[in-house]
Amino acid sequence: MATVSQSIPADRMAVLFAVMLVAAAGNTAMQSILPAIGTTLHIPDVWVSLAFSWSALLWVLTAPHWARQSDKRGRKALMALGIIGFLSSMALCGLVLWAGLKGLIGAGLTFVIFALFRSLYGGLGSAAPPAVQAYVASRTDPEERTQALSLVSSSFGIGTVIGPAVAPYFILPVVGMAGPMLIFALIGMVVLALLRWRLPNDTPRFAARGAIAPYPLSAGPIEPTSDEENDPDAPAQEPLSWRDERVRPWLLAGLLGGQAQAMMIGVIGFLILDRLHLRGDPKTAAELTGTVLMASAFATLLAQWGLIPLFKMTPRPTVLWGAALAICGIVMTGLAQDLHGIVIGFATASLGFGLFRPGFTAGSSLAVPRRDQGAVAGMTASINGSAYIVSPAIGVLLYNWHPMVAYGLMAGFCVWLVAWGWSALRQDTHIG
Repeated sequence: MATVSQSIPADRMAVLFAVMLVAAAGNTAMQSILPAIGTTLHIPDVWVSLAFSWSALLWVLTAPHWARQSDKRGRKALMALGIIGFLSSMALCGLVLWAGLKGLIGAGLTFVIFALFRSLYGGLGSAAPPAVQAYVASRTDPEERTQALSLVSSSFGIGTVIGPAVAPYFILPVVGMAGPMLIFALIGMVVLALLRWRLPNDTPRFAARGAIAPYPLSAGPIEPTSDEENDPDAPAQEPLSWRDERVRPWLLAGLLGGQAQAMMIGVIGFLILDRLHLRGDPKTAAELTGTVLMASAFATLLAQWGLIPLFKMTPRPTVLWGAALAICGIVMTGLAQDLHGIVIGFATASLGFGLFRPGFTAGSSLAVPRRDQGAVAGMTASINGSAYIVSPAIGVLLYNWHPMVAYGLMAGFCVWLVAWGWSALRQDTHIG
């Protein structure tokens, strides 16, 4: 049977990139602004971090479900659901924080309602990333799939740092520090409109099947032929298990590195408040936190759009080199006593995590055949979300005990990843 080349038009890839970017930004955008809001409302640091925990737990629990639903209901429908969850959460959270900062409701009630509205993002927003990855995997040839998956996964990693980096610059005169959430809600509306307009409907006839061309055996695992994939009477495939030896090492790598990155992002706002003596000036602290996180965004871009394609890096060395760089950056940040040192250290760590995240995502995808892409995308989304359940709060708790205990734990996760991953992660094709 002749092989049919498949690719995704550039305008559609731009929409998919935007969906992933917004979904990631929604998970971490408030990391730079919430420490300042918590200080203004006199909320203990650890409770500020715990405001995200319920949302993150829902993300972990629901992402695999939405990944399976994308095979049945169509990837576009699930992307739209995720964006609707995002913009609704941002708008409602912004309104309740505005009311709290104006003194219309009490500080404790403000954070309780905020956490409830964040759950809209955790429960519905998790539908978008696995749907995007499954959409890309089902519409590209293997040699293009690795590059396309690297692109969309890089958008998720970039969103993780761009969200909190730009949030302080959306502090507006009327709504104050609630402004960033309202602006992100508007951005979500724009992305939803682009999704409806530029991406065609794609409801599948049956789960995880489509006119997918087979690919060379050297590019990855053996898959069914196109005829087998299009046969509605074909026997059902056994569901992909978390214990599957093909994906388990990559998922564990993602878990280790993800915990370290989540802690690093969760603590940075409080580090700036204390090291720069800005507890009495939270607005300035929020702006400087944005500056630090913007530098980290540029470092992530350098890793994912520069180093990976330039050196044609494969998943295994990308993960290992990324973790090694992260160790250096984490230690530098923990020891820094001024803004310059914090920027350099945090950017170095972000360069490492910018390498690590696409390596872990591509390694997981390439470990299984195309029919399992929806399932593995749900797993990677759950791993990404799991990092934000308790790790930021634990990081802040340890930081308040002693800063170097928190930063030592972050570095320890990455040291473990390098030592264990050296033998556990297998070689594979390039990801850029």
